[in-house]
Amino acid sequence: MAPRPRAKRLGAIDRRSVHLQVDGIAVQALEGDTVLTAILLHGGQTGADAFNQTKQAGFCLMGACQSCWVWTSNAQRLRACDAEVKEGLEVFTTSKGAGW
Repeated sequence: MAPRPRAKRLGAIDRRSVHLQVDGIAVQALEGDTVLTAILLHGGQTGADAFNQTKQAGFCLMGACQSCWVWTSNAQRLRACDAEVKEGLEVFTTSKGAGW
């Protein structure tokens, strides 16, 4: 069973589609979306909390809380809440998922 989305898009739907992958799953977003928006709209979560290892889904949405780190396929670490989606981007919610 696929996870339920954690967010719902209410407007601004007249933008170009952008295709990316999150943990190997194809995800469609809209130009100008953040990576966190794409993840939350498709039912995903970001990595585990450093203290209790529970799954996170972004908290502050402004780059301060550090709960939305993701990794790219080329070992770059990004805060999903302030990284814009790009066509063909591959992100992983764990560094192990990224293969290192």
